[in-house]
Amino acid sequence: MSLKPKIALLSVFVSAGLLVAPAAQAAEPRAATVDPRPSTAKLAFELHKLAVLSHGKIRVDKIGRSNEGRPVWAARVGHGKTRIQYVTQQHGDEPLGTPAALEFLREVGVGNSAWARKLLSKVTVDIVVRANPDGHERDWRYNYDPDATPEYGEKGKGYDINRYHDPAVAPEDNPATEAGLIQRRNASFKPDIMVDYHMQGRYRDADGKEITASTMWPTHPGVKPSDVDFAKQIAVVVQRSIDGNGGYVSQYPGGSYQGIARNGYGLLGNGSVLIELSLIPEREQQQIQDARASMLAIARAAADGSVRTVDPAAADAIPPRGPALPGTVEEGDEAA
Repeated sequence: MSLKPKIALLSVFVSAGLLVAPAAQAAEPRAATVDPRPSTAKLAFELHKLAVLSHGKIRVDKIGRSNEGRPVWAARVGHGKTRIQYVTQQHGDEPLGTPAALEFLREVGVGNSAWARKLLSKVTVDIVVRANPDGHERDWRYNYDPDATPEYGEKGKGYDINRYHDPAVAPEDNPATEAGLIQRRNASFKPDIMVDYHMQGRYRDADGKEITASTMWPTHPGVKPSDVDFAKQIAVVVQRSIDGNGGYVSQYPGGSYQGIARNGYGLLGNGSVLIELSLIPEREQQQIQDARASMLAIARAAADGSVRTVDPAAADAIPPRGPALPGTVEEGDEAA
C-alpha cells in the first residue's frame, strides 16, 4: 500500500475512534518483535500513527526531501527547557537506530504516565528519523547523487552524509543534501545535546569479549574542553544504560575531521556523541532495545540534571574497541 492510502486509512481509524488512546493509558505496548528495517512508507505511517496516539504530544514534520524526492521526517516530543536531538540512519545501510527512535517515541509520547509527563516537562527531544531515505532504499552507505564527485563518498553514487557537517559550510552550500537538512534542523532547534546513531561491524575487546556498541565524543582540537567534558558525561550515561540492558560498550576509534557530525556539532557547542551499534544478526532485536534504552537514559539524565554530575574522566575508562571478530567484515563508519 502506498503512503497516501495508508495516511487516508489512518484518518479513517482516527475518525472511528480506533486509534484514540485512553488518557490514563501508560503507553502503547511494544511489539514482541520490532521491524528492524521499516520501509519508507511504513516509517511515515508509524510516525503519523504515533502522533495521533499521543494526542498531539508527538509532532511530526517533513524537514525536506532527499535527492530522489523522498521525505526526511523529524519528530518532536516534550516542552522542557533542555533540548536533545537524536539523528538516525545517516548511512542508509545502518538501520537499527531508526526503529529504536520509534520505540522511544512510543514509550515517552503515548499514554499519560506520571514519569513521562514529568520527563517531557523538563526536556524537548527532536529526532531526525532516517536522515538518508535514498540510501536506505538501496541498502548502501551514501545518499543518492549520480552526479557526485565527492571528497567523501563514491563518484557516481553519492555523498557520505556524515562527512558534511562542517560548521564553516552553510546548509545551502552543502553538496550533501540531507546533511544540509540536518544542519538546518540543528540550527533552528539549538540542542544542548546531539546524539548520532550509526552501526559498525563485529568487534571484541582485548580479552575476546564481543562488543555490542561503541561510543565517542568530539575529538576535533577546536571543540571547547567544557563541551568535550559534557559529551564525555553523556557517553558515560550511554555506556551505563546499554551495559545495564545487557550490552557491552567500548570506545569508538573515531577521527577528528570537522565534517563528522559529532565533531561538527561539538564545534557548535552541542554535547555531541556518537553511538555505533554492532552488526550482530542474532542480537538484532536486543540492539534496537539497547539503542532505545540509551535514548531514554540520556533524556532522563538531562531532565533531572544527573548527567552533569557524572565524572567526565569515567569516559576514559570505557574499554577501547579491539580487533574485528575472525571471519567478519569490518563494516560501518570507520572514522565517525
